[in-house]
Amino acid sequence: MFGGLFIGYIIYHTMYPEMFAEGAKYLDWKLGFVNTLVLIFSSFTMALGIYFNQKNQPKKAVMALGATVLCGAIFMVIKYFEYTHKFHLGIYPGQMLNLEMVKPVHQNLGLYFGFYFCMSGLHGLHVLIGMCLITWVMIRNIRGDFHSNYYTPIEGVGIFWHIIDLIWIFLFPLLYLVG
Repeated sequence: MFGGLFIGYIIYHTMYPEMFAEGAKYLDWKLGFVNTLVLIFSSFTMALGIYFNQKNQPKKAVMALGATVLCGAIFMVIKYFEYTHKFHLGIYPGQMLNLEMVKPVHQNLGLYFGFYFCMSGLHGLHVLIGMCLITWVMIRNIRGDFHSNYYTPIEGVGIFWHIIDLIWIFLFPLLYLVG
């Protein structure tokens, strides 16, 4: 999914560099940077959760996994504020761009924001799925399902979470910094 979106973004960015540079001006790179730091920290807490399970320390593992879910929630709250600000400005994906609210020079930004909302929205959906999966392994951990000889589901969820973080590491500069 993301591979195709990245390729499409690069193709259209090459074809319409002015539009993409103009669209990027509507993004707050500081919020994107904070989200990057939050997700990097969440990768650390996820790794700690796995480590503590390997060492038969389930209470510490649950705390680390809980911190990871909290980081995911912080990320999503920041995205919520970013999205609502854009909606307030009349900026929507693709053809739904409110032409009466945006400046006439910016009326062809629908393509850029189509990519922005699709890529960041799909990423956000994966963050929510990851939060649910982490909560699931937390519950199983509290029930005592994992120990030093069996923690495979936590590792699997951890890999999923790290991939989500890695995708954001590519999305942040592509959407917020490369204009």
